[in-house]
Amino acid sequence: MGGNVLGSAFDLRSGQLMMAALLLMVGSFYAGTLFGNKAPIYVPQPLSGSNSTSSSSSVYSSGLSAFPNKVELTYRKAPLVIPESGMDVCPLTFNEYIPCHDVNYVKELLPTLDLSRREELERHCPPPEKRLFCLVPPPEGYKIPIRWPLSRDYVWRTNVNHTRLAEVKGGQNWVHEFNQLWWFPGGGTHFKHGATEYIQRLGNMTTNEAGDLRSAGVVQVLDIGCGVASFSAYLLPLDIQTMSFAPKDGHENQIQFALERGIGAMIAAIATKQLPYPSSSFEMVHCSRCRVDWHENDGILLKEVNRLLRPNGYFVYSAPPAYKTVKEFPMIWDKLVNLTGAMCWKLIAKKVQTAIWIKQNDQLCLQRNVEEKLLNPCETTDESKPSWNVPLRNCISLSSSEAGSEKLPPRPERLSVYSKSLSKLGFSQEEFASDTVFWQEQVQRYWEFMKINEAEIRNVMDMNAVLGGFAAALNTFPVWVMNIVPISTNNTLSAIYDRGLVGTYHDWCEPFSTYPRTYDLLHANNLLAYYNNSGEGCLLEDIILEMDRILRPEGFIIIRDEESTIQRIRDIAPKFLWEVESHMLENKEKKLENVLVCRKKFWAIA
Repeated sequence: MGGNVLGSAFDLRSGQLMMAALLLMVGSFYAGTLFGNKAPIYVPQPLSGSNSTSSSSSVYSSGLSAFPNKVELTYRKAPLVIPESGMDVCPLTFNEYIPCHDVNYVKELLPTLDLSRREELERHCPPPEKRLFCLVPPPEGYKIPIRWPLSRDYVWRTNVNHTRLAEVKGGQNWVHEFNQLWWFPGGGTHFKHGATEYIQRLGNMTTNEAGDLRSAGVVQVLDIGCGVASFSAYLLPLDIQTMSFAPKDGHENQIQFALERGIGAMIAAIATKQLPYPSSSFEMVHCSRCRVDWHENDGILLKEVNRLLRPNGYFVYSAPPAYKTVKEFPMIWDKLVNLTGAMCWKLIAKKVQTAIWIKQNDQLCLQRNVEEKLLNPCETTDESKPSWNVPLRNCISLSSSEAGSEKLPPRPERLSVYSKSLSKLGFSQEEFASDTVFWQEQVQRYWEFMKINEAEIRNVMDMNAVLGGFAAALNTFPVWVMNIVPISTNNTLSAIYDRGLVGTYHDWCEPFSTYPRTYDLLHANNLLAYYNNSGEGCLLEDIILEMDRILRPEGFIIIRDEESTIQRIRDIAPKFLWEVESHMLENKEKKLENVLVCRKKFWAIA
């Protein structure tokens, strides 16, 4: 559905759209510092039947800038060797390559997967020899992304040139086409008149008409099947942080749209494994037409929601079984009522196509339901282990000392919370306070080194977040931060969530679950040397290649590590088409160390 065919509710916005689009198109020519209008440098693409020399000659003679890297489909081989001409560039058809969500590789695995539980939507990483070992190119016509906050509503069409969502979801106001732009009116399947009204309705339902979601105690939300993440975008004025995810499925490129808008999201699916987030981390789990069969398999997926919810957290369910009385919907609703009742959840509101339950912190109720064989109790587990590649558990924890049971303040006060889980890991309150001050100082220096203003960075990843101090120091910046806790390090992710921040577990021996070109800044503090001698797939070149894949053109990488690792990166970075500067900063021990500030060049295939 085109941008000029909108409902009456958006008539005013239509005029605003046209004006903003006009300003964008004019501004893209005259305000490069605001929208970005730099032309890329080019790598010549070999013509069929021609040699690379003649192709290169034609590019140079046209007056275009060029570089020596070659376009060639290259797979990883041991031992790893980077060509003298630099890293090969993958052909243009691989511009959306996501190694662990590669459709062709998943097809090979289909006979071994449980399709009834949608296992094919989860991560499936190919072995190293089946991974590409070349730089992923941008699509034809790619532009430097529009900057936040304008990007919430408008992105360049050429950057995510897929029309299916606009065609099938235009009537629900997910996204509309408008000339060179995609426009996101803020709608969704269950809030086609805008997320703002829907969010206020949820606030009314959770507070008995007395307040909003913030006054209901909601600080962190997990949005399952998030679409283009408009729900998350419109929670930001309430200072509510959202971890949004959706699978790479028929809703074409929904996560790519979300990230291009500057809204935090990742590719994931709730199917057969635990989600990569700590227990008791969210005050709300949201499902708006998320296409999850919660009632199947004895409610095992609802039990995963129970694991992730903090005590007295909310499960919001906006889907046909909550309001339709035809077909199989009443049967599904009855199952949901029984399953949630067995977990001692209480249905607190049901109206306008939405039902909301609260996870009561009622150990007596849970014990009684276990005795009555209504649910299975979980065996005691080691909470220090990350939920990474862990099968779902068809049981409920009866522990009365859940990690999320302590009363936490709202944001921004929550940023200063010293989590009880840290003392178990050996981090003292003094170390926590010192870490917070350290990163506040470092962030100021980083921006000086990058020589940019705050508005030029939006999507940030801290690849080894530890205590989340880097993200906390960025709280007043117009950014969001994906905090990564590597699975083989101290499991501090619960403490990061207790600070009101969001993030995920990850193993950097594998590619991350995101589209290419999704982050403006990657921060790698004492990460790369940690993976020395970790085997195939974990070599420095592997991780650098993955960093390049997920980084936007003209994006930054800040690296602090052992001096030998810093030197190796300085040597190979130009072959990845990175510019490199070295700076000296004091570390936590007050000793000077090298800090690399790398910047990915804006290049494209000619």
